[in-house]
Amino acid sequence: MARVLGAPVALGLWSLCWSLAIATPLPPTSAHGNVAEGETKPDPDVTERCSDGWSFDATTLDDNGTMLFFKGEFVWKSHKWDRELISERWKNFPSPVDAAFRQGHNSVFLIKGDKVWVYPPEKKEKGYPKLLQDEFPGIPSPLDAAVECHRGECQAEGVLFFQGHGHRNGTGHGNSTHHGPEYMRCSPHLVLSALTSDNHGATYAFSGTHYWRLDTSRDGWHSWPIAHQWPQGPSAVDAAFSWEEKLYLVQGTQVYVFLTKGGYTLVSGYPKRLEKEVGTPHGIILDSVDAAFICPGSSRLHIMAGRRLWWLDLKSGAQATWTELPWPHEKVDGALCMEKSLGPNSCSANGPGLYLIHGPNLYCYSDVEKLNAAKALPQPQNVTSLLGCTH
Repeated sequence: MARVLGAPVALGLWSLCWSLAIATPLPPTSAHGNVAEGETKPDPDVTERCSDGWSFDATTLDDNGTMLFFKGEFVWKSHKWDRELISERWKNFPSPVDAAFRQGHNSVFLIKGDKVWVYPPEKKEKGYPKLLQDEFPGIPSPLDAAVECHRGECQAEGVLFFQGHGHRNGTGHGNSTHHGPEYMRCSPHLVLSALTSDNHGATYAFSGTHYWRLDTSRDGWHSWPIAHQWPQGPSAVDAAFSWEEKLYLVQGTQVYVFLTKGGYTLVSGYPKRLEKEVGTPHGIILDSVDAAFICPGSSRLHIMAGRRLWWLDLKSGAQATWTELPWPHEKVDGALCMEKSLGPNSCSANGPGLYLIHGPNLYCYSDVEKLNAAKALPQPQNVTSLLGCTH
């Protein structure tokens, strides 16, 4: 579980340093490496925060699902990396923070020593600070970290507390990447490779070696490396779908099947070739799948490869009959069929819908029948609107 906590710290620190570097560029130097006359020296605050020995005290999410990073008396907010004093944002809290976590949609808990404070967005709740033991009996102090754990990742909704796993150095964490997915979620150049929702109500969007999760609270997309949620899974995901408390992740010709009850457990015998799981269209060998989806309450799996779209009934297993359907797309990168809208920025904001993505474009249909009947593509939106972004 400590690995789960370390991921956003590593990604966030890289993004923070990148943002600070842009905001405070290094001055021109002479041929001998000295600062040019009339120019200012680099901000030592920036230099310190990007050094190998620097790390955050705590990270958590606010009530909008935005990552917060704590260090000393300051807190940073992604994606713009605005910095403010902790004491200004959370009145009467004596920084620094030992641990922080959000519980539910509204409350942010800050922990220092043997005391805990809680801050709803409107006003400070009465009776705080409280002793940590009174609020969470049996939890020792001081803590190193805390993190909210959602159903599907844990047996039940709850909070994980950490003590004694040592100093976490964000810049040294091996799962850091150069693009910083939390920072790039709203980039107009974002390319998603797969979409799906599990039976717990969480929605996942995959890109490269990372994914974003929209949890059951619908309070913002949170990014993680794929290996943190599915350590025995694929390095990248080409297609994904859920059915009967199982999550299917497809990479190339291989399919990984995970049980979704009480966390994700790889089913014995997987990965295996996709054709062994669901068969293949008559006379066609599928080298790869572009996208797949199952609508809520259905056992019909829709598979897209190139210009072709098929459906098959998963209840028939590997003996399923593949039926080809008409559709107006030449290619898609991902697909998701939802019982209700993902949010006010998505193009099916007023009801259920079928989302298809291709590159930066998002296409919406009310159902599969409308997709099959369409003769031309609908007006696209930017795919980042699916992830709660506005432009």
